[in-house]
Amino acid sequence: MRSSPARRKRGPGSSLAWALNGAGILALLAVLAVYFAQPPAQASSYPFVYIGGTPRPTSTLAPTSFYLPTVTPNPLATLVEDYSSPTPFVHTGGPAARVAGYSVQGKPISYYAYGQGERRFLVVAGIHGGYEGNTTDLANQLVVHFADNPEAVPGDASLFIITSMNPDGVARGRNADGRANANGVDLNRNFPSLNWVANWDRDNCWNQRPTTGGPFGGSEPETRAIMNLISAQHIDALISYHSAALGVFPGGDPWEPASERLAGALSDATGYPYPPIDIGCHYTGTLADWAVENGVMAAVDMELSNHRDAEFKRNLKAVQELMSFAE
Repeated sequence: MRSSPARRKRGPGSSLAWALNGAGILALLAVLAVYFAQPPAQASSYPFVYIGGTPRPTSTLAPTSFYLPTVTPNPLATLVEDYSSPTPFVHTGGPAARVAGYSVQGKPISYYAYGQGERRFLVVAGIHGGYEGNTTDLANQLVVHFADNPEAVPGDASLFIITSMNPDGVARGRNADGRANANGVDLNRNFPSLNWVANWDRDNCWNQRPTTGGPFGGSEPETRAIMNLISAQHIDALISYHSAALGVFPGGDPWEPASERLAGALSDATGYPYPPIDIGCHYTGTLADWAVENGVMAAVDMELSNHRDAEFKRNLKAVQELMSFAE
């Protein structure tokens, strides 16, 4: 019969090893518990491929209201205006409206196309909804003009006009309540430019209502619709219309040289200030900034002189100047 081997005594090193192993196992179990407690990640459904940036993951929609800190109003930031009621738009001739996408509430974001040329230009109106409703009035008048005068588009150019980028805001009213989209997002701060932020210093900026840049750049369906249109149509230069009174803002942070040249030319054509009036507000996540970062040769934000008037004649000159612009 074999004898049983003698048991070995455990030294202090062995006890320490067992203690360390036990601690490691407990730490691993804690990490796994935290991991499996998280909700499953969603696959990104973001339809646009960034040029020179990283797509952000799919996120839940922004809430409909946001906390806005107490601010000191800047009298230059927003002029007090008597908002006029819009004249109903009736388009009876020319190309039919196309749809770039849909708003949060399912309203179509319509645009019109004129010309067949390779040089491609875009006018965007109504990004701030009913609050800047006179920009939509202007775009509607431009649609009628180019429908009646298709020869006004140069033979080597194509012109695209978005009449209302924020139809939910237009429907809400011609006042400060109509500025943001239905998620409470300022669409001209929602573009995924390099300087995008969710919140910004409000002291010298528009501050009449709570708003945000969104949960992430490009979070809003209206924003994505315009991004996709710009990419699909290979837009060379654009004007994003606003109101009121501050002038012409070139795209880029710092301003891009081609956009500065376009801003100067548009200022000469319209009389709107350039350089624009500086009220101390830092603009982030704008359409013009994103555009020049992503292949558009030149882009500007251009403000009408008040919240009432479309100022059609001077802005027809601006659009003609836009279509003649070359790098």
